[in-house]
Formats: sequence, C-alpha cells, structure tokens
Amino acid sequence: MRIAVGMSGGVDSSVCALLLKEQGYEVIGITLRFHQEVCTDDLRVCCSPQDVKDAVRVSNYLGIPHITLSWENIFQKRVVDYFLEESLKGKTPNPCALCNREVKTGFLAEYLKNVADVDKLATGHYARLVEHKGTKLIARAKDKGRDQSYFLSLVRVEHINLLLFPLGEMTKEEVRYIARQKGLPVWDKRDSQDVCFLMGKEPGEYLEERVGAREGYFYFEGKPVGKHKGFFHYTIGQRKGLGVSLGFPVYVCGVDPQTNSVYLCKEEELYRDWLLLEDINFHLPLDLWQKPKAQIRYRAQEVEVLDIQKTSEGYLVRLSNGVRGITPGQVCAFYEDEVLLGGGIIVR
Repeated sequence: MRIAVGMSGGVDSSVCALLLKEQGYEVIGITLRFHQEVCTDDLRVCCSPQDVKDAVRVSNYLGIPHITLSWENIFQKRVVDYFLEESLKGKTPNPCALCNREVKTGFLAEYLKNVADVDKLATGHYARLVEHKGTKLIARAKDKGRDQSYFLSLVRVEHINLLLFPLGEMTKEEVRYIARQKGLPVWDKRDSQDVCFLMGKEPGEYLEERVGAREGYFYFEGKPVGKHKGFFHYTIGQRKGLGVSLGFPVYVCGVDPQTNSVYLCKEEELYRDWLLLEDINFHLPLDLWQKPKAQIRYRAQEVEVLDIQKTSEGYLVRLSNGVRGITPGQVCAFYEDEVLLGGGIIVR
C-alpha cells in the first residue's frame, strides 16, 4: 500500500511517517508550502520554507522520498480570501476547519489519489477512525486535551476512506518520546500556531493591515457608549479590550458591518438555545443520529441536541440549554459519544 504522509516539518507528522515506514508501507512525504515567510524563534507558522526544509531533513533521515507542492495560490484563494470575505461580513470564520476540507486534508487526499496513485493520506491530526453503524467515521483522539476531530467536521464524507490518523491512540508525550528515542531531527521542535497566515497577529490586526482603520461606535441599549477601532476587531462574547466603562461588565453581542457598529450587552443576554447552520456536512445520514451533541467551538463543552429541522434558510438546531456566545462563521460539530457525525458553519 502506498501512503502519503502530510509532513508539516513538525514532530507529529514526522512520527506518523516513522510509524508507517516501520509497519512496512511504501511511504512518501508530502509537504505543502503556503507561505514565503521564514520562521524565527518567536514566530511559528506551518507550511513555511523552514518547515519544508525540516520535512525534507526528516524524510532523508527516514530514507523515504519527499515531494513539496507549492500551493500558495490555492491556499490564498480557498482559505485566506474566504477568511477576509467572511470577516468583513461581520463573521468569525474558522480557517483551519476550512483548510482541512479545501486544501491540506480532504482535497489533498483526493488529489494524490488521482495524480500519484496514492492509496491513503496520513496526517498528524489527533483523531481516530472507527467503524460506527456500518460506516467508517472520525472519532475523538485518545488524548482528549489534543483532540482535533472538531477541525475535521467539514471534511467531505467521501474523503474519510482516504485518510489515516496514526496518532489517534497516542498522547503527545508518547509521540515526543518516540521522536526522541528514534533520533528524529525535529523531536524538540515547538508546535506551530493555529492560524498560520496571521503570522502571530490578532485577526483584527491582520484585517486592519489590509483594509485600514475603521473607527466606529459601541452601542448599549441603543445608545452610543464609546468608540471602537473597527467592527472586525471584535467577536461575540468578547469582554477584554473594549475600553468601555459603564460600571458593570459588558460584552460584545453583535456587529453590523454596514454601519460599522458594535453592540454590547450584559452577559446573560449572550445565551441562546438554538442556532442556524447554512448547511450540514453529513458524515452519517441524519436519520441514523441518536442523541447527538453539538460543540459550537474548539474546546467548548458539548450540549445535547433536542431537534434538527431543515428549513428554507438552512438547518435549525435546537439545544437542551442556553449556550454562551454562539458566533456566526464558527463551526458547529456534532458527536454521538466520541464519534464525529459531521458539522456545519453557523449562520446565526
């Protein structure tokens, strides 16, 4: 079996390649280059020229072939441009989940199968593959603190059979131990930051560099209560960095890109027991779901789903209790126990 390993130049993907080679598979290292920026000790971005060099070093050490694909344009169009467009609509998009679908996981697996006759794409994601109700599905990793299944909820169902997650049953500590014991050149390399193209910047700072400063007003109960530095600097549920003093805590509960307004409220007004998805990416047909739970952001606590109805606007999801700070643009992933059922992008 020919297996490509998506090698980011980090310890996780490097151990994936090592384990698969030791198991006797034909292994090929594949690295995607998204940026021309060079990493420093203070800045860690994935898919940079330095990561390409590290992936090549590891491939040479393991004695496996390595290929670099310069996908800067694909990444720009499918991920960065999407992030910019959605953010300027007042949403808070999740570029990592989109990238897994459109570029570095699902799409890459299909691309390699078609152009290089690759059977599977293995990645360093902390997730597992399981058989559930007669279907191969993604599930949470053994290391719950590292679990990345949430970011795979948008991956198309037809791509799941093309994927492998060799680290799903391991902890991060075990992975680093193997890397050190086997002498991998990157065993002590730091993890990269989540959103690589932000280059260490806050999303609002990154956006302001591209569209300029856009001062506007905060509103509380219909009245202006202070100036802000641009609606794209703020997301629902935010309290820090507002610079507004009303004698009690206030939080962002909405933004209006058209008027460049940011609306504030008290914390109790942030809770909602429903959300609307523009679509659901089904890994398992809806009629097979039993007692699903929803996770509305990474690290968020799951909440029981009472009902899902398809409407003319999308899928209306009713929750068992109010959830704080449901945010348009973010991903809602659905689980049955530890098994990922699919996910969608929140409209409101």
